[in-house]
Amino acid sequence: MSRTHFGFETVDEREKASRVRGVFDSVAPKYDLMNDLMSAGLHRAWKAYTVMVANVREGQSVLDIAGGTGDLSLAFAPKVGQTGRVVHTDINEAMLREGRNRLLDAGVSLPTLVCDAEFLPFPDASFDLVTVAFGLRNMTHKDQALAEMSRVLKPMGKLLVLEFSKVAKPLEKIYDWYSFQVLPRLGKLVAGDDTSYRYLAESIRMHPDQDTLKTMMQQGGFGHVDYHNLTGGVVALHVGIKC
Repeated sequence: MSRTHFGFETVDEREKASRVRGVFDSVAPKYDLMNDLMSAGLHRAWKAYTVMVANVREGQSVLDIAGGTGDLSLAFAPKVGQTGRVVHTDINEAMLREGRNRLLDAGVSLPTLVCDAEFLPFPDASFDLVTVAFGLRNMTHKDQALAEMSRVLKPMGKLLVLEFSKVAKPLEKIYDWYSFQVLPRLGKLVAGDDTSYRYLAESIRMHPDQDTLKTMMQQGGFGHVDYHNLTGGVVALHVGIKC
């Protein structure tokens, strides 16, 4: 029986996906509000930087994995124009529903589907850009997911992974205090759920650091990989170019 991490807990691999699904079923209705509160609005700047680095052009194809409430899909849609496409996906139906409704409210209609990043239902070399923002750390087999992202990218296509990472040493103590003391209480107060936000804090600590993830991406089929630390390493944007 294979084991994996669910936060600081060790669980059966087959159990993790359903446990993660339960977390995001719970947080979906307040997800955007909590993101603003948890990051003091910084998540908007991190995503805006990701969109800038993506440099998407008219006519290109974009796959937004773990797209959740649709921030990146919404930003990419006008950039690809009428001749391009953005596909908005998430493994969690509740999150995807929130995102689809938000996109429709903004007058944007995109292909939206539930799919598992470890088994992407797209042909080889389908997309110019693949993005995953704050979703990779929740995947059970990250190496398999990265290989799938490489598979569906066109040659010289780009993968952008925006994810919480390892903070600079001077920030560690205050960041730990905020993550494990403030964040669960905020989750309890605003979303009525401290347990899910405790898991989210733990999952960040179990996620590979910047250099480890860079190596994983290189092993997954990306010839050139670089990363940009944002806000002292609280978040890192990894950029991979498919061989």
